[in-house]
Amino acid sequence: MPRVFRLLREEIGLAVVLVVIAGGILAFLRLADTVVEGETEAFDRAVLLLFRNPADLAQAPGPAWLAGVMRDITALGGLAVLTLIVAVTTFYLVLVGKRAAALFVLAAVAGGTVLSHGLKMLFDRPRPDLIPNAPLELTASFPSGHAMISAVTYLTLGVLLTRLDAPRRVHAYFLVVAVVMTVLIGISRVYLGVHWPTDVLAGWCLGSAWALFCWLVALWLQRRGQIERSGDRA
Repeated sequence: MPRVFRLLREEIGLAVVLVVIAGGILAFLRLADTVVEGETEAFDRAVLLLFRNPADLAQAPGPAWLAGVMRDITALGGLAVLTLIVAVTTFYLVLVGKRAAALFVLAAVAGGTVLSHGLKMLFDRPRPDLIPNAPLELTASFPSGHAMISAVTYLTLGVLLTRLDAPRRVHAYFLVVAVVMTVLIGISRVYLGVHWPTDVLAGWCLGSAWALFCWLVALWLQRRGQIERSGDRA
């Protein structure tokens, strides 16, 4: 009976993950459609201006140090920082003999990065032009690369850390940290005025869906013995 309950729980969990993936993709497609049609302009401007001083759009509300904190947070979703994190994780997995897991991390993050840049070129949405002193960004706006790639990276690593031999509360902690990091990075992009809110929402939706999809692929490969099983932990 315990085996039956375990299998039933796994099947229910798989169904929930599939629903979340489908929901993320559908939400992204819906956002993309409304953005292309120009239906989000009023919403985007209203939310973006919430993070500005009405008397001077160059100034953000809050204490003077908050802008510096937001720049530090947004750097956590930058290509350089994420590349370093993935590189360190990959080398660690190789050193402990988890080469298949290392390849999985590389493939998941690289795939999400390529997808993000491809979508940016496809939609070619201009960056917000409301904030006078916003940092210069050279890529298109939709979807937010910081939001999407940080979701892919941190959620993938969060799931990877749940393979450690630790109590469930520790596994939950890893996943919560991954989600909080992703959310804070997305908020920082809007705060700094370099993304429309719908850019960030789209990045979250598709990044989360991609990370969960990669997790399902890894689970399938694990059951085929092509990726180290949960019992073979570092």
